[in-house]
Amino acid sequence: MEFGMFHEFQQPPGTDAAEAFRQSFAQVDAAERLGLDAMWLAELHFAPERSVLASPLILAAAIAERTKRMKIGTAVQVLPLCHPLRLAEEVATVDQLSNGRLIFGVGRSGFAHTYATYGVDYGESRERFAETLTIVKRAFTEERFSHKGKYFAYDNVRLAPKSVQKPWPEIRVAAASPDTYEEVGTLGHPIFVAARTGDLSELAPLVKTYRAAWAKAGHPGRGEVFLRVPVYVAETEEAAREEPRESILHLLRYIGDRLAASATASGTRAIENRAARGAKMQSIDYEEVLRERMIVGTPAGVIDKLQKVREELGLDGILAELNPGSLIPHERVMTALRLLCEEVMPRFK
Repeated sequence: MEFGMFHEFQQPPGTDAAEAFRQSFAQVDAAERLGLDAMWLAELHFAPERSVLASPLILAAAIAERTKRMKIGTAVQVLPLCHPLRLAEEVATVDQLSNGRLIFGVGRSGFAHTYATYGVDYGESRERFAETLTIVKRAFTEERFSHKGKYFAYDNVRLAPKSVQKPWPEIRVAAASPDTYEEVGTLGHPIFVAARTGDLSELAPLVKTYRAAWAKAGHPGRGEVFLRVPVYVAETEEAAREEPRESILHLLRYIGDRLAASATASGTRAIENRAARGAKMQSIDYEEVLRERMIVGTPAGVIDKLQKVREELGLDGILAELNPGSLIPHERVMTALRLLCEEVMPRFK
């Protein structure tokens, strides 16, 4: 089972950008030293109260230069906001710098306000995602290619550099809405699922849909599933429960507010149920968060909870959010990371 850390390069209250980068890179260095499998980089825009991680591929390149072993992933690169050819060039460059350690995680993002700020209609996000992914894959696999689509047109393009990994750096796709699970299964890519905006108990039937579509499309194997989930490990049960309380509730209310506000935005669909999910996040009880949206406890408790989730979903790996909400002090994040790597991870290898 693959163990990764989902990192937002948080900017805690009272710190500046330089300190945010210093603390975040210290956590990256510790993860490499402790044997973590992968470091996953979010993509967050225009939220200085929360994060300095606006350019995941730039930070992936920096991490590639300071690590030798750990994989580096994007979780996720927001494809509809990208220029496909420039993106393919940058992805290939990072794959070269890391000697084939990049995992190319992609998605659409549910934050309609980011699209509005960039001047991109969120209603175009699904079409732009599909066209961009098609172009990027062709750039990696074809010596020269031409493309004429709804949003982009190119003639006789040749990518340089090419990636170390063939046919491309491993592509994993984020799924949030129910129909996306079937679409990704049909495409034949590994999938990201998340417990932040919904309950863990809701994921099993969606994963089943993904794997059924995978099999129907004739892909080998069963389709890999990776769970992004808030994880907090501490020496005592009380510390594990109470230390992340303020931070995780802050995050859920923050995202719930954004989700509810976007419910009537252009391009949102009834199937996404944004208004109800946003309202639930704004009012959710912490005990329910602990049951349904986090994995917390002592190392032994986290091992037990993670084993149950692994069996229910057939998990191939996790992206552990060790500082959901950005309010957990750096020293406590480092402790949770150490306990995850030294006491939890070995039980799943």
